[in-house]
Amino acid sequence: MENRRAFLGHLGIVAAGLTQFDRLLRLPTSAKLDRIGIQLYTVRRQAAADLAGTLAQIAKIGYGEVEFAGYYGHAASDVRAMLAQNGLAAPSAHIAYEAIMTAPDKTFADAKTIGHDWITVPSLPRGQHQTADDWKRVAQQFNDAAKRVHEAGFRFAFHNHNDIVKQSGDVLPIDILMKETDPSLVNYQMDIYWAVSGGSKPLDLLARYPGRFKMFHVKDGRAPWTDASQDVVGQGTIDFTPIFAAARGIEHYFVESDSAADPLAFAAASYKYLSNLEF
Repeated sequence: MENRRAFLGHLGIVAAGLTQFDRLLRLPTSAKLDRIGIQLYTVRRQAAADLAGTLAQIAKIGYGEVEFAGYYGHAASDVRAMLAQNGLAAPSAHIAYEAIMTAPDKTFADAKTIGHDWITVPSLPRGQHQTADDWKRVAQQFNDAAKRVHEAGFRFAFHNHNDIVKQSGDVLPIDILMKETDPSLVNYQMDIYWAVSGGSKPLDLLARYPGRFKMFHVKDGRAPWTDASQDVVGQGTIDFTPIFAAARGIEHYFVESDSAADPLAFAAASYKYLSNLEF
């Protein structure tokens, strides 16, 4: 009897060990970005002079996606052809709130032709942005615009600067915007640099508003967190590893610089860093 008990006990230990081994085998491995995009505002001077050539250089670096901020005077059909020629997709474009509300037919027709999925408002609508009621008005503007965008077959997002994450008295704008906008219609594109610039922590924003952020602007730099203190991604002071590891539901990662002295060199160095980053 004792031998039988000992034998069964030994089997239990072995089984427990195998279970633990199986758990180890199933532990998640580190991840890498499977696609990297760039906001073309980064290379705006080059794109204004030669959009087709600039897109070709972006594709040669390795980028698979671009985000537009204007089409540099080109017809939507020509833009689509340039993208196809270089194997690029343009899932998002920065389009002003006013264009959505005052010129929806052309705005949505161009977006459909080029192949956008997201209509992303890059900055706040015109008007005063100080009191809680001001921010509630902005939230309603976003709801109205997002409804139009949705009905046209696209998705709506808003891109932050540092103003919406700065506390002003008892008002924290992003809290009001998140609470007052319809989560089924209004999404957000977190500009990581401007979030830090405004005094927020990207990890806190992701935790506080789960599921609301669908895209990142991947931008690096250091204090004083201005246009001029931006740097190549990976050469500033922002640690992207925990941010990317914690993020859920992020569909697109767009590199951006507002002030790179050599935008294409910036684009190449930033792509190299991100393409090798594990998180």
